[in-house]
Amino acid sequence: MTDRVPSAPKRPQEITNHGDVRNDPWFWLRDIDDPETMEYLNAENAYTEAILEPENALRETLFDEMRARIKEDDSTVPQKDGDYYYYTRFEEGNQYAIVCRKYFSLDADEEVILDVNELAKDLDYCRVGSLENSPDHKLLAYSMDSDGSEIYTIYVKNLETGELLPDAITNSYYSLEWANDSKTLFYDVLDENHRPVKVFKHRLGDDPSADELVYQEMDERFFVGAMKSSSNRFIFVAASGNNMSEWRFIEADNSGSALTLIETRREGFEYDVEHHGDRFLIRHNSGDAKDFQVSETPIATPAEENWQDLIPHVLGHPIGGITVTRDHLILSSRDDGLPQIRVIEHATGNSFDIPFDEEDYFVGVMEGREWETSTLRFSYSSMTTPATIYDYNIETHERELKKQTEVLGDFSSDKYRTSRILAPAEDGTLIPISILYSEDTPLDGSAPLYLYGYGSYGIVVDSNFGSARLSLVDRGFIFAVAHIRGGMDLGWDWYEDGKLLKKRNTFTDFIACAEYLVDQNYTEKGRIIASGGSAGGMLMGAVVNLRPDLFKAVVADVPFVDVLNTMLDDTLPLTTMEYNEWGNPNEKDFYDYMKSYSPYDNVQRQDYPHMLITGGISDPRVTYWEPAKWTARLRDTKTDDNLLLLKIHMESGHGGASGRFDRLKEVALEYAFALKVFGMSETTKQ
Repeated sequence: MTDRVPSAPKRPQEITNHGDVRNDPWFWLRDIDDPETMEYLNAENAYTEAILEPENALRETLFDEMRARIKEDDSTVPQKDGDYYYYTRFEEGNQYAIVCRKYFSLDADEEVILDVNELAKDLDYCRVGSLENSPDHKLLAYSMDSDGSEIYTIYVKNLETGELLPDAITNSYYSLEWANDSKTLFYDVLDENHRPVKVFKHRLGDDPSADELVYQEMDERFFVGAMKSSSNRFIFVAASGNNMSEWRFIEADNSGSALTLIETRREGFEYDVEHHGDRFLIRHNSGDAKDFQVSETPIATPAEENWQDLIPHVLGHPIGGITVTRDHLILSSRDDGLPQIRVIEHATGNSFDIPFDEEDYFVGVMEGREWETSTLRFSYSSMTTPATIYDYNIETHERELKKQTEVLGDFSSDKYRTSRILAPAEDGTLIPISILYSEDTPLDGSAPLYLYGYGSYGIVVDSNFGSARLSLVDRGFIFAVAHIRGGMDLGWDWYEDGKLLKKRNTFTDFIACAEYLVDQNYTEKGRIIASGGSAGGMLMGAVVNLRPDLFKAVVADVPFVDVLNTMLDDTLPLTTMEYNEWGNPNEKDFYDYMKSYSPYDNVQRQDYPHMLITGGISDPRVTYWEPAKWTARLRDTKTDDNLLLLKIHMESGHGGASGRFDRLKEVALEYAFALKVFGMSETTKQ
């Protein structure tokens, strides 16, 4: 540490409604080019490694266990697209995917179209964002991020020669689509605040600096992106804010035409669009349809005044998305918090639901590449069932098992138990909890418990399978997920009851889940590890301020903990977009409410549990200085001698390491920390 780091920093000066974040004594940590900032972060990393050094053998054991469960030479189920079958595969020992295809038959020779291992060979970080073959299958456009900053460069590869075209396009985000001529690309571009606000059109061979601007967003609350209809007839340009959207379209065969607006944006109005025949199908929340309904409208007159109801709104049964093929509409929704799939025939309106039997599970439609198909592919899993891919024949209602993720070693689903229970919140609302444990784990309160939560943006944490968590479960841990308000598990009301001026429900729900798990003898007070990342990391910071006595330890990954300062800084990428998630602190009611729960602003002189806090140096979503300054304040304020560890990943951003094995090393670090604080540092399982 340097003298510049105050040994006992004073609390920040009071920030007014139009305050200056530079009043914060840890403001200097924002300067990544300052050698003392890097010295401070490196010192924190060195301290964490020194404390966990006795667990190095355990970390290695955990990593070896998790890696040993992975079938390293694996591949995805091929998807037919025209005369080709596309798939990705992994080779033993390699960190990254190899993208391949076969012509006309699965028995044909394999053609490697992109080996990400080659792209990554000289990089500490490598992630491919978008990857799209041209409609004529002669070219491949892909984007790559080399440091975790989510700033992508687009490349185009000639699949006949293997050579890269000179058309490299920098400073892009996640949108990348081909027009039907296989010569024109649509892509988004970031502004100086890391917001995708422009869509450009690039014709192969042209200088990207002269590309035509297709659309520019002027409202700083919105991001823009381009996408293609499943029919391949249209390219959509969507402007999306938090709970707001506005869509435009052009014919993919006529990329030089002007964009046509579908319906004007308005506050709280969210819609998305697909195409079928002479109509658009629109999932939306207009009027009182807070959990969404589906309407149809003529392409020639798409405005809302012409929308006709197709699938009605049902309160508490949110429609999460629609998938369209030539003959069918597939509806993805939720019933009592669990995912459902409904198939509807366009011609007749006849429909049926695909049944699923387990008490708690995840199922998701896998978007296909074929328009004219009677086969629906979906992925099914539960906390005890590895991801299983089915092809479902819509005509015969028969399922064909295409692949189940192979978990190597002595894994058997029969060795584990899963259940779904309901915990009463402070106001009596019943909060679902998904639970996984070994058949040998006693349910007498003695087991340590790992409790995960998120609860923001309407995001649902599904009850799917994860082989890495078995390294805790096999050592006697119970693994639980709290489906707290702020997600959209049980509909829009569930989401609204955990945002803005009701955000504290998210925190008290999580605490209620922990208390109920104690009451029901799954564990006992002080034997719980709470875990969450990003907005879930904010959850960790809030609950540990409110009820530190409940938890043995807390893991907060890339935590959004400096809520007030971040939301006062409108130069950060997500701030303005998220005013209707957290509120605008330039308004007194929201300022006061945020200040009442912001983890950084509510650190107290009290005992805290053991804590492991992580960040990513290139993270554009939750900047690294948030976990760094939160750690600093905790270190100078808390009254206990428990572990407080900060790990800033110096080669990655918000999503952590990009390689499949490097990511396991990060999980092994967190699990070794968990086992250390429970005195379970022996390398062998129970």
